[in-house]
Parts: sequence; structure tokens; C-alpha cells
Amino acid sequence: EVQLQASGGGLVPPGGSLRLSCTASFPLDPYAIGWFRQAPGKEREWVSAIKNSLGTTYYSDSVKGRFTISGDNTGNTVHLQMNSLKPEDTAVYVCAAGFPTIPQLPTEYDYWGQGTQVTVSS
Repeated sequence: EVQLQASGGGLVPPGGSLRLSCTASFPLDPYAIGWFRQAPGKEREWVSAIKNSLGTTYYSDSVKGRFTISGDNTGNTVHLQMNSLKPEDTAVYVCAAGFPTIPQLPTEYDYWGQGTQVTVSS
């Protein structure tokens, strides 16, 4: 069974950091992994993506320079390091796997995990 699980969310003050993990039940190397987020009352927003076979990374303008996406040596986990967090980063973060031509489009992904809540508040 294909499974993806996002973890690592929590409550942090503005300016703080969190590291999210997306762990899969299968080797992630052939896939691209995307992170999306959705805040209450807002549409789902693409955050970042990595094409593991190439190591190519992508970031939305809203997180560029603050977030870093990377794979780890296990081969089945991708991390999203989030620094300088802002209240507007508050959302449920979800990871997805697939072979997207356009990493920003959620319809390009085949597998979705459960989300993890990130709350940035003082």
C-alpha cells in the first residue's frame, strides 16, 4: 500500500523554525515530492517541490529564502526546513508524490499524505 505521512508540525512563535518530514512507504528517488499548505478559509497553496532524481528544487515566492527542501539518506523521506516563520505560514501542510511536469500543480501528483498542522503565533 502506498503511504505518505507528513510530520513535524507544531506551534512556534514568529521568527521560529520547524522541520517537516514527508515519509513514504516506498523509495522516493524516482518521484518528485511537493509540499502544499492550506489555511482556514483559503485555497490550497503550493509551497515547494523537489525532483529527487535530479535534486532540482522549487520554491514559491512566499517561502523562497526561508524554506529549504531536501531528501535524506534513507531514500524515503523528504524534509522541509522552515525558518523565519511568519503568522501567514500558519496552515495544514501536506506532502504529495508524483511525476509532475509542472510541480506547482496539485493535479500533477499521484499520491497524497495526511497533513501536519503548523501554527505560527506568539
